[in-house]
Amino acid sequence: MISGKEIKVLDHNSDYFGVPPAILMENAGKGAADILLRTLDAKGKALLFLCGTGNNGGDGFVAARYLAEFCNVSIILTGKYIRTIIAKQNFLKLQKQNVTILTKDSLSSLEDCIQKQDIIVDAMLGIGFSGTLKEPYATITRKLSSLSKITIVSLDVPTGLGTSPAVQPQHTITFHDSKEGMDAFSCGSIHIVDIGIPKDALEYIGPGELIEYYPRPIKQSHKGENGRVLIVGGGPYIGAPALCGLAALRTGVDLVHIATPQRSWQPIASFSPNLIVHDLNSDLLTLGDLPFLRELMPSCDALCIGPGLGKEKETEAAIVKIILLAKEQQKPLVIDADAIGPIAQHVQELRHTPTVITPHAREFKLLTGVVLPFDIEKRSELIHEWAQRLGVTILFKGPIDIISNGKEVKKNKIHNESMTVGGTGDVLAGIITGLLSKEVIPYNAARIAAFLNGSAGNEAFQKKSYGLLATDIIDEIPSIFKKYL
Repeated sequence: MISGKEIKVLDHNSDYFGVPPAILMENAGKGAADILLRTLDAKGKALLFLCGTGNNGGDGFVAARYLAEFCNVSIILTGKYIRTIIAKQNFLKLQKQNVTILTKDSLSSLEDCIQKQDIIVDAMLGIGFSGTLKEPYATITRKLSSLSKITIVSLDVPTGLGTSPAVQPQHTITFHDSKEGMDAFSCGSIHIVDIGIPKDALEYIGPGELIEYYPRPIKQSHKGENGRVLIVGGGPYIGAPALCGLAALRTGVDLVHIATPQRSWQPIASFSPNLIVHDLNSDLLTLGDLPFLRELMPSCDALCIGPGLGKEKETEAAIVKIILLAKEQQKPLVIDADAIGPIAQHVQELRHTPTVITPHAREFKLLTGVVLPFDIEKRSELIHEWAQRLGVTILFKGPIDIISNGKEVKKNKIHNESMTVGGTGDVLAGIITGLLSKEVIPYNAARIAAFLNGSAGNEAFQKKSYGLLATDIIDEIPSIFKKYL
């Protein structure tokens, strides 16, 4: 079973991996027609398609085209204008077939039209529907509910599924997989059609995650309402927290705070006036910094800890306390780089918190004690198992990234060989933290971040080739937004 959002993600990613929406719609309509003919015995019968103006209606147009040779097919459009290009293209193809096409005006005589049919196909509203049914859909749905002798078949999902009123079909022909909320009571017999989503789209992330889950700001929003990030990092290393903060800003957050030891705060502040840099007590992160961070943390929406902190014993003790403080304050959290080792003995305390951990192979061993095999499928299984065991989201960084929340797992191959340069992991951590601060759930934040980071890296590679730097990736993040959003 899959959510409507995830189906949309798969649609976008199918296109990205070489199977465009037009082919998916063709496969959906043809598959529906096959089931109507072979399973539901529609040959020679009168069929009325009630088609909406979106892609659900488009599926109906394709099915009607395939059935025109075998059945007496009529269509009523439930709206004035067809809204999507591929649905419109299939409507034009349908006009060349032996199909009776009626306009929205024919809905006034719908009751008389219905009585002449053997099967009514509901292709009005699909997975994009939300809220309550508006007219004419509410009236049509009520009329359909009064039928007793005519078979009703819904395409993909019954119109109004999960609301009242909703179409109550005897059969639902759904595409790829059953959708959330579908059951025998609301959908009748459920028939699943394979529409040819490519294997890569099922296994790998793509632009779909970004398109469907990135929270676009509203025009009425004010400073701070689109994400406030806190990064605890630096001391021995200066660049890591700065890169992390700049990446978060380029991801669209409003404010980035960096809390860093005395010896690194001035250099980090000099990177950009856009960073709000806080001077901690000494040259290394220590337990003495906890009171200040306790006061600062409530003003931020998400925390990243680890970039550039180093491995001093006192720093590692402070990392554990700060992470547990974030848990206490219910802050979404990214545990990166130097923070991964110290939390290993306490990671069970983060179970079922909004936490993303970003290890590479050596850090994964520090976290779990497990040496990952080179085989990608075995790696995926182990990372999925450990994400489930720990109750967090893991974004494993490797030649192929692996992302799991313990329930689902996706891989990422969108990057290039020059992204081994120092700082790319800090950029990734900043993107994830920025997304968490915008209330994106951890698994989706990790997926979007892997795509954004890799795609921006690929854009930078086109310009800088093997001279690519982490800052080049940050500069290209807006171009990826512009391309897909």
